[in-house]
Amino acid sequence: MTPSLTRPAAPDPYSLLPPVSSFVLSSDDLAAGQRLPDVHTNTPAGSNVSPHLAWSGFPTTTRSFAVSCFDPDAPGVSGWWHWTVLDLPPETTSLPRDAGRAGGHDLPRGAFQLRGDDGVAAFRGAAPPPGDQMHRYYFVVHALDTETLGAGPDTTPGAASCALVFHTLARAVLVATYRR
Repeated sequence: MTPSLTRPAAPDPYSLLPPVSSFVLSSDDLAAGQRLPDVHTNTPAGSNVSPHLAWSGFPTTTRSFAVSCFDPDAPGVSGWWHWTVLDLPPETTSLPRDAGRAGGHDLPRGAFQLRGDDGVAAFRGAAPPPGDQMHRYYFVVHALDTETLGAGPDTTPGAASCALVFHTLARAVLVATYRR
């Protein structure tokens, strides 16, 4: 029997967390609710280029930021982590396009990337199975009450996500979609 590629959409994963205030997340590359441009995918048409992200309106008590990209619609029960950046200094209010390259050379000093679900410490773009349902890609910036999450490069994105729950002052979310 072949599994169906059409499943009920997963809930908004952030709606399941304790509520926090929100702030503004924007991008020169993405529009909320719109299709992720191919360059930001891990497909034959893509280049795994992380999108430009900029944020504002976060609490003045913010001591650091974390950025992530998560697909709750990936096959399986745990979704798929495409990108996690931790320990961004509080004066950081944007990341340039392609900041998620391996090595993190365009990240501010002290910030680092975790290995995503594909095992690479870099941005890995959308790659839903051909013919699968529409996938949602949650680009999220967390304003934190601590200078460092205390995680290291071997921390899994899921474990970091869990730790973020206890340190998030506010959250900014931009959701793009992709299907092939």
